[in-house]
Amino acid sequence: MKIEQIYTGCLAQGAYYIESKGEVAIIDPLREVKPYIDRATKDNATIKYIFETHFHADFVSGHVTLAKETGATIIYGPTANPSFDAYIAKDNEAFKLGDITIIALHTPGHTMESTTYLLRDENGKDHAIFSGDTLFLGDVGRPDLAQKAADMTQEQLAGLLYDSLRSKIMPLADDVIVYPAHGAGSACGKNMMKETVDTLGNQKQMNYALRADMTQEEFIKEVTDGLQAPPKYFPLNVKMNKEGYDDIDVVLKRGTQALSPDAFEAAANETEAIVLDVRHQNDFVKGHIPRSIFIGIDGGFAPWVGALIADVKQPILLVTPEGREEETVTRLSRVGFDNTLGYLEGGFEAWKAASKDYDTISSISAETFKDTLEKETVPVFDVRKEGEFISAHIKDAHLTPLDFLNDHLSEFPESETFYVHCAGGYRSVIAASILKSRGIHNLVDIAGGFGAIKKAGIPVTDYVCPSTLK
Repeated sequence: MKIEQIYTGCLAQGAYYIESKGEVAIIDPLREVKPYIDRATKDNATIKYIFETHFHADFVSGHVTLAKETGATIIYGPTANPSFDAYIAKDNEAFKLGDITIIALHTPGHTMESTTYLLRDENGKDHAIFSGDTLFLGDVGRPDLAQKAADMTQEQLAGLLYDSLRSKIMPLADDVIVYPAHGAGSACGKNMMKETVDTLGNQKQMNYALRADMTQEEFIKEVTDGLQAPPKYFPLNVKMNKEGYDDIDVVLKRGTQALSPDAFEAAANETEAIVLDVRHQNDFVKGHIPRSIFIGIDGGFAPWVGALIADVKQPILLVTPEGREEETVTRLSRVGFDNTLGYLEGGFEAWKAASKDYDTISSISAETFKDTLEKETVPVFDVRKEGEFISAHIKDAHLTPLDFLNDHLSEFPESETFYVHCAGGYRSVIAASILKSRGIHNLVDIAGGFGAIKKAGIPVTDYVCPSTLK
């Protein structure tokens, strides 16, 4: 028996490859399926099952394409109703895979169809659970993402999740291994550990949601406390996962068309595409196509695209580092953004060489900003998350989280110069690009963000642990 966790850091997502006696099961595959097929070929094995823990909201699964290319059966848990061919498992139904058995445990709560898959080894011993978004390490799945559950509140879903954990998962032995669908950084939970594999026994000790003496009322309150609105692209990803999508090869062919500066400009004008620049923030600051949006490929790329662009059908044109065009289109497709129309051949340097207009972002060091503050009071906008801001911030700074920047546009001065920063310099340049695309140009980015601000000795508020304020 082989179990391999295939973890994708940008999405904080774990897919799983399980092989026994030449038969393979894939759990929650990513959009690009070639790596799974190649892995099975290397093992001289056949992909038999594709298990989906639920209809994912934060990424588009590769189940439809993988089934088409391998003939494997897609399996969902009870109550799932996809538009494509799939086998809907009964609660506690067993599936043989070589010498091992995989049991479908219906664990509703995160979503109604959520299912945990229990793996029993060749001796019939419970070995591991693939818990999807039902159980994370240090947390559980948020109960406010379920689609088609309009007749249920998030509190009612949380109550179902409480029952699922206590009737299906907590009775399992402490040495059972927990393989979750996500780790720290995913928007599907709020308190996840950085580790990606653990034992159930340790989770019973460490995970607040598995406290033995916890009442249902306490569980509902703790699980629903502090939930921010989910990213707007989540329901669109659910729709794609339920109804199907274009094969990744089609998306890649369309998205990796090389366009000359003239053709790129014409396409942008004709299609109303967003120009998405994925270079490093320092390069974007020095020069970029006017009204383009920066979201760097080397940061939390796909989730930020989903949160800020939101509409997966939005046409997109790319400015990328040389050689990273296909990677960018692939990573966009993972979160459902399939309408990439091409990229700027030769990159931004070709745009400048063609004598096209370009824009820059005013940026200063934290040391220069300190000198400014010593001479005058200036408006400062902090685009970090609320918890980061609560921990410590520049005195009198305004909190305008990047996630919800569009809700704060009216708060920015119309003519007075203002300053923007984040933690390290990535998010503030995203924010600056969005503001400039909205016609707000009277801004200055503080390079290096809050880390550089503290290092420069700029006065900040005393540290407060955000958890103490709950």
